[in-house]
Amino acid sequence: MIQVRDLVKRYGDFCAVDHLSFAVEEGEILGFLGPNGAGKSTTMNMITGYLSATEGDVIINGHNIYDEPELAKRDIGYLPEIPPVYPDMRVKEYLSFAAELKGLPRSGRKEAVAAVMEAVKITHMQDKLIKHLSKGYRQRTGLAQALLGDPKVIILDEPTVGLDPAQIIEMRELIRRLAKGHTVILSSHILFEVNAVCDRILIINHGKKVVIDTPEAIVSMLGGTEGVHLGVKASEEQAAGVLSSVPEVEHFAKEAEEEKKPSDPLVRFAVYAKPEADVRESLFYAFAKAGYPIYEMRPISRSLEEVFIAVTREEKDAGDL
Repeated sequence: MIQVRDLVKRYGDFCAVDHLSFAVEEGEILGFLGPNGAGKSTTMNMITGYLSATEGDVIINGHNIYDEPELAKRDIGYLPEIPPVYPDMRVKEYLSFAAELKGLPRSGRKEAVAAVMEAVKITHMQDKLIKHLSKGYRQRTGLAQALLGDPKVIILDEPTVGLDPAQIIEMRELIRRLAKGHTVILSSHILFEVNAVCDRILIINHGKKVVIDTPEAIVSMLGGTEGVHLGVKASEEQAAGVLSSVPEVEHFAKEAEEEKKPSDPLVRFAVYAKPEADVRESLFYAFAKAGYPIYEMRPISRSLEEVFIAVTREEKDAGDL
């Protein structure tokens, strides 16, 4: 649905986007990540046709955004970080105006506006002035504008900035629903949100692609499981004796028990594996043989936040050499 080919944007001697290439499949939600100044907004502005590229191509549903801009833009709905709404207009009035700007046929505009208001759950706000709306409803109004014309591609730049936790959850569910009929690119600094919503993640830095894959694959590729949190029904000495006998265990440490209840019979350890080793099966058999049942076993994994910091720092360090 979206193909970005060798995209470059230069401002004099400064290269904001440096030969960036990736593709997004139909119905996919792609998370777009990068530190401030990485080139995310510049890339999204080129994908939507707001900026011209120095080099490269953007193909939207088979149409080149630069050679066939009208055809390509019909398939794009864009919600920038600051929604392009007019505060002194009423919600329905603004959306009708946006529908006219987008060239929707006059005969179907009323139905199209009603449909997008229903899709983002703002029908009950249609007669309110936009300046009197909460931040969450302004975001929804901006998203309704992006949905007008039923574009195949939706591009969202920081759609949950400034929203409260309840509004973030609602927006997240709305984005998931959008993917059933659209292809979505989502830029966000909230990594938990990206991890929860997106099928794949693209991380860029200094305008270059660092990695693109599923959240799980990125964490595994760039960190993986380091060990497990283990909860065993045994004494500390008994559990430590078993752990010392497992060849795959690099080291282990008893976990803090400040909040442990008196009735809790488990002793808990953080168990770290040797390089390239998976300790789970060995731990199971070792504790079963010793007669100490395992009640808990959870992986110790690098989070997406840790991976993001690691890969962008590595790119920065490499660029400084």
